Amino acid sequence: MTSTTGTLISEPPPTVAAPEPDARRRPRLADLGTPLLYLLSLSTALALAGLLIALVGQSPWDAANAMYDGSLADGAAIGQSVDQAAPLLLVAVGSVIAARAGIFNIGQEGQLLAGAAVGAAIALFTPGPGPLVLILALLGAAVGGALWAGIAALLFYWRGVAVVISTLLLIFVANQAVSYTVNSPSLLREKAVAGQVTTSQTDMLAESVWLPRIGEYPDFNIGAGIFIALVSAVGTSLVLVRTRLGFRLRMLGLNPKAAHRAGVGAVLVGGGALLASGAFAGLAGGVMLTGNGHRMQDGFADNVGFDGLLVALVARDKPLLAVPVALFFGALRAGGGFLSATGVPRYIVAVVTALMVLATVFPAAYAEVRRRRTAGAA
Repeated sequence: MTSTTGTLISEPPPTVAAPEPDARRRPRLADLGTPLLYLLSLSTALALAGLLIALVGQSPWDAANAMYDGSLADGAAIGQSVDQAAPLLLVAVGSVIAARAGIFNIGQEGQLLAGAAVGAAIALFTPGPGPLVLILALLGAAVGGALWAGIAALLFYWRGVAVVISTLLLIFVANQAVSYTVNSPSLLREKAVAGQVTTSQTDMLAESVWLPRIGEYPDFNIGAGIFIALVSAVGTSLVLVRTRLGFRLRMLGLNPKAAHRAGVGAVLVGGGALLASGAFAGLAGGVMLTGNGHRMQDGFADNVGFDGLLVALVARDKPLLAVPVALFFGALRAGGGFLSATGVPRYIVAVVTALMVLATVFPAAYAEVRRRRTAGAA
Protein backbone atom coordinates (compact mmCIF):
# COMPACT_ATOMS: atom_id res chain seq x y z
CA MET A 1 0.00 0.00 0.00
CA THR A 2 1.07 3.68 -0.39
CA SER A 3 1.61 5.96 2.62
CA THR A 4 0.80 9.69 2.73
CA THR A 5 4.45 10.48 1.92
CA GLY A 6 4.31 8.41 -1.24
CA THR A 7 6.56 5.60 -0.04
CA LEU A 8 5.48 2.01 -0.45
CA ILE A 9 4.86 0.07 2.70
CA SER A 10 4.51 -3.70 2.31
CA GLU A 11 1.96 -5.49 4.44
CA PRO A 12 3.28 -8.33 6.58
CA PRO A 13 2.22 -11.75 5.35
CA PRO A 14 -0.71 -13.23 7.20
CA THR A 15 0.26 -15.59 9.95
CA VAL A 16 -0.92 -19.16 9.69
CA ALA A 17 -1.39 -21.08 12.88
CA ALA A 18 0.66 -24.26 12.97
CA PRO A 19 -1.42 -27.39 13.25
CA GLU A 20 -1.55 -28.92 16.66
CA PRO A 21 0.60 -32.03 17.10
CA ASP A 22 -2.40 -34.00 18.28
CA ALA A 23 -4.39 -33.06 15.17
CA ARG A 24 -1.60 -34.30 12.92
CA ARG A 25 -1.59 -37.67 14.67
CA ARG A 26 -5.35 -38.27 14.73
CA PRO A 27 -5.73 -39.84 11.26
CA ARG A 28 -2.96 -42.33 11.98
CA LEU A 29 -4.45 -43.28 15.32
CA ALA A 30 -7.88 -43.62 13.72
CA ASP A 31 -6.49 -45.87 11.01
CA LEU A 32 -4.76 -47.99 13.62
CA GLY A 33 -7.79 -48.09 15.88
CA THR A 34 -10.02 -50.07 13.52
CA PRO A 35 -7.76 -53.16 13.24
CA LEU A 36 -7.17 -53.06 16.99
CA LEU A 37 -10.91 -52.89 17.58
CA TYR A 38 -11.45 -55.92 15.33
CA LEU A 39 -8.70 -57.80 17.19
CA LEU A 40 -10.17 -56.92 20.58
CA SER A 41 -13.69 -57.79 19.47
CA LEU A 42 -12.71 -61.18 18.03
CA SER A 43 -10.57 -62.00 21.07
CA THR A 44 -13.46 -61.22 23.39
CA ALA A 45 -15.82 -63.37 21.32
CA LEU A 46 -13.38 -66.29 21.33
CA ALA A 47 -12.91 -66.02 25.10
CA LEU A 48 -16.68 -65.97 25.71
CA ALA A 49 -17.19 -68.88 23.31
CA GLY A 50 -14.51 -70.92 25.08
CA LEU A 51 -16.10 -70.16 28.45
CA LEU A 52 -19.55 -71.27 27.27
CA ILE A 53 -18.17 -74.49 25.82
CA ALA A 54 -16.30 -75.22 29.05
CA LEU A 55 -19.47 -74.62 31.09
CA VAL A 56 -21.28 -77.42 29.20
CA GLY A 57 -18.45 -79.83 29.97
CA GLN A 58 -16.68 -79.79 26.60
CA SER A 59 -13.13 -78.88 25.68
CA PRO A 60 -12.70 -75.43 24.09
CA TRP A 61 -9.56 -76.69 22.35
CA ASP A 62 -11.45 -79.59 20.76
CA ALA A 63 -14.17 -77.19 19.69
CA ALA A 64 -11.60 -74.89 18.07
CA ASN A 65 -10.10 -77.87 16.23
CA ALA A 66 -13.57 -78.87 15.03
CA MET A 67 -14.21 -75.36 13.68
CA TYR A 68 -10.89 -75.51 11.85
CA ASP A 69 -11.50 -79.03 10.52
CA GLY A 70 -14.88 -78.03 9.15
CA SER A 71 -13.73 -74.85 7.42
CA LEU A 72 -10.03 -74.82 6.55
CA ALA A 73 -8.37 -78.15 7.35
CA ASP A 74 -8.29 -79.58 3.80
CA GLY A 75 -9.52 -79.01 0.28
CA ALA A 76 -12.98 -80.40 0.96
CA ALA A 77 -13.41 -78.15 4.01
CA ILE A 78 -12.26 -75.08 2.09
CA GLY A 79 -14.65 -75.95 -0.69
CA GLN A 80 -17.49 -76.21 1.81
CA SER A 81 -16.63 -72.76 3.16
CA VAL A 82 -16.63 -71.33 -0.35
CA ASP A 83 -19.97 -72.97 -1.12
CA GLN A 84 -21.44 -71.46 2.04
CA ALA A 85 -20.07 -68.04 1.08
CA ALA A 86 -21.66 -67.93 -2.40
CA PRO A 87 -25.30 -67.24 -1.39
CA LEU A 88 -24.14 -64.92 1.38
CA LEU A 89 -22.26 -62.82 -1.15
CA LEU A 90 -25.25 -62.68 -3.49
CA VAL A 91 -27.53 -61.50 -0.68
CA ALA A 92 -24.92 -58.94 0.39
CA VAL A 93 -24.61 -57.54 -3.16
CA GLY A 94 -28.36 -56.97 -3.30
CA SER A 95 -28.32 -55.38 0.15
CA VAL A 96 -25.62 -52.95 -1.00
CA ILE A 97 -27.72 -51.84 -3.97
CA ALA A 98 -30.72 -51.06 -1.78
CA ALA A 99 -28.57 -49.32 0.83
CA ARG A 100 -26.96 -47.07 -1.79
CA ALA A 101 -30.45 -45.83 -2.65
CA GLY A 102 -31.18 -45.15 1.03
CA ILE A 103 -33.46 -48.20 1.37
CA PHE A 104 -32.84 -50.64 4.23
CA ASN A 105 -34.12 -54.00 3.03
CA ILE A 106 -34.09 -56.59 5.82
CA GLY A 107 -36.42 -59.11 4.19
CA GLN A 108 -33.81 -61.09 2.25
CA GLU A 109 -34.74 -64.27 4.10
CA GLY A 110 -38.26 -64.16 2.67
CA GLN A 111 -37.08 -63.07 -0.77
CA LEU A 112 -34.62 -65.95 -0.83
CA LEU A 113 -37.41 -68.40 0.01
CA ALA A 114 -39.73 -66.98 -2.63
CA GLY A 115 -37.00 -67.17 -5.25
CA ALA A 116 -36.06 -70.72 -4.32
CA ALA A 117 -39.71 -71.81 -4.52
CA VAL A 118 -40.10 -70.36 -8.01
CA GLY A 119 -36.79 -71.92 -9.05
CA ALA A 120 -37.85 -75.30 -7.69
CA ALA A 121 -41.17 -75.19 -9.59
CA ILE A 122 -39.35 -74.39 -12.84
CA ALA A 123 -36.66 -77.01 -12.27
CA LEU A 124 -39.20 -79.74 -11.45
CA PHE A 125 -41.88 -79.09 -14.05
CA THR A 126 -40.14 -77.52 -17.05
CA PRO A 127 -39.21 -79.98 -19.81
CA GLY A 128 -36.10 -79.55 -21.88
CA PRO A 129 -32.34 -80.02 -21.75
CA GLY A 130 -30.78 -79.77 -18.30
CA PRO A 131 -28.55 -76.70 -18.88
CA LEU A 132 -31.47 -74.72 -20.29
CA VAL A 133 -33.74 -75.68 -17.39
CA LEU A 134 -30.95 -74.76 -14.95
CA ILE A 135 -30.63 -71.28 -16.47
CA LEU A 136 -34.41 -70.83 -16.43
CA ALA A 137 -34.57 -71.97 -12.80
CA LEU A 138 -31.91 -69.44 -11.74
CA LEU A 139 -33.58 -66.64 -13.70
CA GLY A 140 -36.94 -67.64 -12.25
CA ALA A 141 -35.49 -67.57 -8.74
CA ALA A 142 -34.22 -64.03 -9.33
CA VAL A 143 -37.62 -62.96 -10.65
CA GLY A 144 -39.38 -64.58 -7.68
CA GLY A 145 -37.19 -62.72 -5.21
CA ALA A 146 -37.71 -59.45 -7.08
CA LEU A 147 -41.48 -59.87 -7.09
CA TRP A 148 -41.51 -60.60 -3.37
CA ALA A 149 -39.47 -57.44 -2.73
CA GLY A 150 -41.81 -55.65 -5.13
CA ILE A 151 -44.64 -56.09 -2.62
CA ALA A 152 -42.68 -53.98 -0.13
CA ALA A 153 -41.83 -51.44 -2.85
CA LEU A 154 -45.51 -51.13 -3.77
CA LEU A 155 -46.54 -50.68 -0.13
CA PHE A 156 -43.88 -48.02 0.40
CA TYR A 157 -44.46 -45.88 -2.68
CA TRP A 158 -48.24 -46.35 -2.78
CA ARG A 159 -49.23 -46.34 0.90
CA GLY A 160 -46.10 -45.08 2.67
CA VAL A 161 -45.47 -48.30 4.64
CA ALA A 162 -41.89 -48.34 5.93
CA VAL A 163 -39.67 -50.75 3.98
CA VAL A 164 -38.06 -52.05 7.16
CA ILE A 165 -41.43 -53.10 8.57
CA SER A 166 -42.91 -54.54 5.39
CA THR A 167 -39.83 -56.53 4.38
CA LEU A 168 -39.49 -57.94 7.88
CA LEU A 169 -43.14 -59.00 8.09
CA LEU A 170 -43.05 -60.49 4.60
CA ILE A 171 -40.46 -62.98 5.90
CA PHE A 172 -43.15 -64.61 8.04
CA VAL A 173 -45.55 -64.66 5.12
CA ALA A 174 -42.91 -66.29 2.91
CA ASN A 175 -42.16 -68.91 5.57
CA GLN A 176 -45.81 -69.90 5.80
CA ALA A 177 -46.36 -69.80 2.03
CA VAL A 178 -43.34 -71.99 1.27
CA SER A 179 -44.27 -74.37 4.09
CA TYR A 180 -47.72 -74.73 2.55
CA THR A 181 -46.31 -75.45 -0.92
CA VAL A 182 -43.92 -78.16 0.27
CA ASN A 183 -46.68 -79.74 2.37
CA SER A 184 -49.35 -79.69 -0.33
CA PRO A 185 -49.40 -82.75 -2.66
CA SER A 186 -51.00 -80.62 -5.38
CA LEU A 187 -48.10 -78.16 -5.33
CA LEU A 188 -44.47 -79.00 -4.54
CA ARG A 189 -44.65 -81.87 -2.03
CA GLU A 190 -42.69 -84.90 -3.22
CA LYS A 191 -44.67 -87.49 -5.13
CA ALA A 192 -45.84 -90.55 -3.25
CA VAL A 193 -44.03 -93.78 -4.05
CA ALA A 194 -45.44 -97.19 -3.20
CA GLY A 195 -44.04 -98.40 0.10
CA GLN A 196 -42.59 -95.01 1.07
CA VAL A 197 -43.97 -92.21 3.21
CA THR A 198 -43.62 -88.73 1.76
CA THR A 199 -42.23 -85.90 3.85
CA SER A 200 -42.54 -82.12 3.81
CA GLN A 201 -40.13 -81.48 0.98
CA THR A 202 -39.98 -81.35 -2.80
CA ASP A 203 -38.74 -84.06 -5.10
CA MET A 204 -35.02 -84.19 -5.72
CA LEU A 205 -33.95 -82.11 -8.71
CA ALA A 206 -32.63 -84.05 -11.68
CA GLU A 207 -28.82 -84.12 -11.78
CA SER A 208 -28.89 -82.35 -15.13
CA VAL A 209 -30.31 -79.29 -13.34
CA TRP A 210 -27.56 -79.16 -10.69
CA LEU A 211 -24.96 -76.43 -10.84
CA PRO A 212 -21.66 -77.88 -12.09
CA ARG A 213 -18.79 -78.41 -9.69
CA ILE A 214 -15.05 -78.04 -10.10
CA GLY A 215 -13.06 -80.84 -8.44
CA GLU A 216 -14.28 -83.94 -6.65
CA TYR A 217 -14.77 -84.90 -3.03
CA PRO A 218 -12.75 -85.53 -0.85
CA ASP A 219 -10.31 -83.25 -2.68
CA PHE A 220 -10.83 -79.55 -3.21
CA ASN A 221 -14.17 -78.95 -4.92
CA ILE A 222 -16.41 -75.91 -5.31
CA GLY A 223 -19.71 -75.23 -7.01
CA ALA A 224 -20.23 -72.77 -9.83
CA GLY A 225 -22.34 -70.61 -7.51
CA ILE A 226 -19.26 -68.81 -6.23
CA PHE A 227 -18.44 -67.64 -9.76
CA ILE A 228 -21.97 -66.31 -10.18
CA ALA A 229 -21.55 -64.44 -6.91
CA LEU A 230 -18.12 -63.03 -7.81
CA VAL A 231 -19.30 -61.81 -11.21
CA SER A 232 -22.30 -60.20 -9.50
CA ALA A 233 -20.08 -58.43 -6.97
CA VAL A 234 -17.64 -57.10 -9.59
CA GLY A 235 -20.42 -56.08 -11.97
CA THR A 236 -22.38 -54.33 -9.24
CA SER A 237 -19.28 -52.47 -8.09
CA LEU A 238 -18.65 -51.21 -11.62
CA VAL A 239 -22.28 -50.13 -12.03
CA LEU A 240 -22.31 -48.27 -8.72
CA VAL A 241 -19.01 -46.48 -9.32
CA ARG A 242 -18.77 -46.00 -13.08
CA THR A 243 -22.28 -45.53 -14.44
CA ARG A 244 -24.97 -42.86 -14.42
CA LEU A 245 -27.35 -45.29 -12.72
CA GLY A 246 -24.89 -45.77 -9.87
CA PHE A 247 -24.57 -41.99 -9.49
CA ARG A 248 -28.35 -41.63 -9.35
CA LEU A 249 -28.58 -44.35 -6.71
CA ARG A 250 -25.97 -42.61 -4.55
CA MET A 251 -27.65 -39.23 -5.02
CA LEU A 252 -31.02 -40.65 -3.99
CA GLY A 253 -29.50 -42.27 -0.93
CA LEU A 254 -27.55 -39.20 0.18
CA ASN A 255 -30.15 -36.50 -0.47
CA PRO A 256 -33.59 -37.46 -1.77
CA LYS A 257 -34.67 -33.81 -2.14
CA ALA A 258 -31.65 -32.87 -4.24
CA ALA A 259 -32.11 -36.04 -6.27
CA HIS A 260 -35.73 -35.10 -6.97
CA ARG A 261 -34.73 -31.63 -8.09
CA ALA A 262 -32.10 -33.17 -10.37
CA GLY A 263 -34.75 -35.28 -12.03
CA VAL A 264 -34.05 -38.60 -10.29
CA GLY A 265 -37.33 -40.45 -9.90
CA ALA A 266 -37.58 -41.95 -6.43
CA VAL A 267 -40.16 -44.50 -7.50
CA LEU A 268 -38.20 -45.67 -10.54
CA VAL A 269 -34.70 -45.62 -9.06
CA GLY A 270 -35.55 -46.47 -5.45
CA GLY A 271 -38.14 -49.07 -6.37
CA GLY A 272 -35.74 -50.56 -8.91
CA ALA A 273 -33.04 -50.79 -6.24
CA LEU A 274 -35.39 -52.68 -3.93
CA LEU A 275 -36.40 -55.02 -6.76
CA ALA A 276 -32.72 -55.64 -7.59
CA SER A 277 -32.00 -56.38 -3.94
CA GLY A 278 -34.79 -58.95 -3.89
CA ALA A 279 -33.59 -60.41 -7.19
CA PHE A 280 -30.13 -61.10 -5.80
CA ALA A 281 -31.64 -62.66 -2.68
CA GLY A 282 -33.86 -64.84 -4.86
CA LEU A 283 -30.84 -65.79 -6.99
CA ALA A 284 -29.07 -66.81 -3.79
CA GLY A 285 -31.98 -69.16 -3.09
CA GLY A 286 -31.66 -70.57 -6.60
CA VAL A 287 -27.94 -71.15 -6.12
CA MET A 288 -28.59 -72.94 -2.82
CA LEU A 289 -31.27 -75.09 -4.46
CA THR A 290 -29.29 -76.11 -7.56
CA GLY A 291 -25.89 -76.07 -5.91
CA ASN A 292 -26.11 -78.06 -2.68
CA GLY A 293 -29.65 -78.65 -1.42
CA HIS A 294 -31.23 -79.99 -4.64
CA ARG A 295 -34.64 -79.92 -2.94
CA MET A 296 -36.71 -77.56 -0.79
CA GLN A 297 -38.05 -78.23 2.68
CA ASP A 298 -39.01 -76.37 5.84
CA GLY A 299 -36.05 -74.39 7.15
CA PHE A 300 -34.47 -74.17 3.70
CA ALA A 301 -33.26 -70.57 4.12
CA ASP A 302 -31.18 -71.46 7.22
CA ASN A 303 -30.66 -67.76 8.12
CA VAL A 304 -28.66 -67.15 4.92
CA GLY A 305 -30.69 -64.00 4.26
CA PHE A 306 -29.90 -62.53 7.66
CA ASP A 307 -26.22 -63.51 7.50
CA GLY A 308 -25.94 -62.03 4.02
CA LEU A 309 -27.32 -58.75 5.34
CA LEU A 310 -24.68 -58.83 8.08
CA VAL A 311 -22.01 -59.37 5.42
CA ALA A 312 -23.14 -56.17 3.70
CA LEU A 313 -23.08 -54.27 7.00
CA VAL A 314 -19.58 -55.45 7.89
CA ALA A 315 -18.40 -54.62 4.37
CA ARG A 316 -19.88 -51.11 4.79
CA ASP A 317 -21.95 -51.44 1.63
CA LYS A 318 -18.97 -52.08 -0.65
CA PRO A 319 -19.53 -55.03 -3.02
CA LEU A 320 -15.85 -55.93 -3.47
CA LEU A 321 -15.14 -55.75 0.26
CA ALA A 322 -18.10 -58.08 0.76
CA VAL A 323 -16.14 -60.87 -0.98
CA PRO A 324 -13.62 -61.58 1.84
CA VAL A 325 -16.29 -60.92 4.47
CA ALA A 326 -18.60 -63.47 2.85
CA LEU A 327 -15.76 -66.02 2.76
CA PHE A 328 -15.18 -65.44 6.49
CA PHE A 329 -18.86 -65.90 7.27
CA GLY A 330 -18.92 -68.97 5.03
CA ALA A 331 -16.06 -70.47 7.03
CA LEU A 332 -17.98 -69.77 10.25
CA ARG A 333 -21.05 -71.56 8.92
CA ALA A 334 -19.03 -74.52 7.64
CA GLY A 335 -17.08 -74.83 10.89
CA GLY A 336 -20.23 -74.56 12.99
CA GLY A 337 -21.55 -77.76 11.42
CA PHE A 338 -18.46 -79.66 12.59
CA LEU A 339 -18.64 -78.11 16.04
CA SER A 340 -21.86 -79.96 16.86
CA ALA A 341 -20.07 -83.25 16.06
CA THR A 342 -17.83 -82.79 19.12
CA GLY A 343 -20.79 -83.15 21.47
CA VAL A 344 -21.37 -79.44 21.96
CA PRO A 345 -25.15 -78.83 22.16
CA ARG A 346 -26.66 -77.26 19.07
CA TYR A 347 -27.88 -74.21 20.96
CA ILE A 348 -24.31 -73.57 22.12
CA VAL A 349 -23.15 -73.91 18.51
CA ALA A 350 -25.68 -71.25 17.54
CA VAL A 351 -24.51 -68.98 20.36
CA VAL A 352 -20.84 -69.41 19.46
CA THR A 353 -21.56 -68.63 15.82
CA ALA A 354 -23.58 -65.59 16.84
CA LEU A 355 -20.74 -64.34 19.04
CA MET A 356 -18.33 -64.53 16.11
CA VAL A 357 -20.79 -62.71 13.88
CA LEU A 358 -21.29 -59.98 16.49
CA ALA A 359 -17.52 -59.65 16.82
CA THR A 360 -17.22 -58.86 13.14
CA VAL A 361 -20.22 -56.51 13.09
CA PHE A 362 -19.39 -54.53 16.24
CA PRO A 363 -16.37 -52.53 14.95
CA ALA A 364 -18.25 -51.29 11.89
CA ALA A 365 -21.30 -50.40 13.99
CA TYR A 366 -19.14 -48.64 16.57
CA ALA A 367 -17.36 -46.64 13.87
CA GLU A 368 -20.72 -45.59 12.39
CA VAL A 369 -22.00 -44.46 15.80
CA ARG A 370 -18.85 -42.39 16.35
CA ARG A 371 -19.14 -40.87 12.90
CA ARG A 372 -22.74 -39.79 13.54
CA ARG A 373 -21.88 -38.36 16.95
CA THR A 374 -19.00 -36.40 15.44
CA ALA A 375 -21.23 -35.11 12.65
CA GLY A 376 -23.91 -34.14 15.19
CA ALA A 377 -21.41 -32.31 17.40
CA ALA A 378 -20.08 -30.38 14.40
